[in-house]
Amino acid sequence: MTDMRVISLTTDFGAGDHEAGVLKGVIWRICPDVKIADLSHDVTRHNVLEGALLLGRSTPYFPEGSIHVAVVDPGVGTVRRGMAARLGDQWYVGPDNGLCTLMFQRAKRLNLPVEMAALENTRYFLTEVTAIFHGRDVFAPVAAHLAAGAALKDLGANIMDPVLLDLPEPTRTGHGWKGQVIHVDHFGNLATNIRVDQLTGNHSGVSVRLSGVELHGLAQAFGDGAPGSLVALVDSSGWLAVSVVNGSAAQRLNAGIGTAVEVELEARQDRE
Repeated sequence: MTDMRVISLTTDFGAGDHEAGVLKGVIWRICPDVKIADLSHDVTRHNVLEGALLLGRSTPYFPEGSIHVAVVDPGVGTVRRGMAARLGDQWYVGPDNGLCTLMFQRAKRLNLPVEMAALENTRYFLTEVTAIFHGRDVFAPVAAHLAAGAALKDLGANIMDPVLLDLPEPTRTGHGWKGQVIHVDHFGNLATNIRVDQLTGNHSGVSVRLSGVELHGLAQAFGDGAPGSLVALVDSSGWLAVSVVNGSAAQRLNAGIGTAVEVELEARQDRE
């Protein structure tokens, strides 16, 4: 670990209950000087894919050696493993249920170190471990011990077969791509699984179709248009997105995760 001690928290606990605050208390009792960042406690309940996307979008911007505790854990108390992992220059602690998929893929893509361990050594847990709150009893204390200098190898056996999500991938068509909405944010912006590198050439030649609407060209920003107008653009994470200027595209189009999206590129852009 590095000298920078940062732990982030991502959960589906919601902001109105006590659970997220309890994680901080557990961490500070073990490692009082660690800095804690709340990524989100409003992941849709039990939505592991949404949690994985949030981590994938956020963790590359954290200091090297940051530890990311993620608790979107519908399998808590079952045979699913707990896991700690070094994924490139970031760390993950949470259930082995696919939450770290994008972090894992990024580390592999960049040829960065990947090490994973099962959470088996109860020395690093709270004294009493319940079957229903591993975020408090297992994951938060393990993260705090890592921040305090514990070694990954001391936590448990190596994991060689982590659970990874089968993320939806866009498919190539004769004139562009077919994809789908994979995330809806607080503003109702619809992020798709089509990335900017797949939108080659002049963006004025891109047409986007979903929910019976066709949009021509890509805007530069969420406010690039008259209030209430629909725009397509590349969002801050490099995904094609659809937005309503000063409004909600999800509400306007009655669209959500899984809504089909088609992109057509100018003919000259499709030549290999």
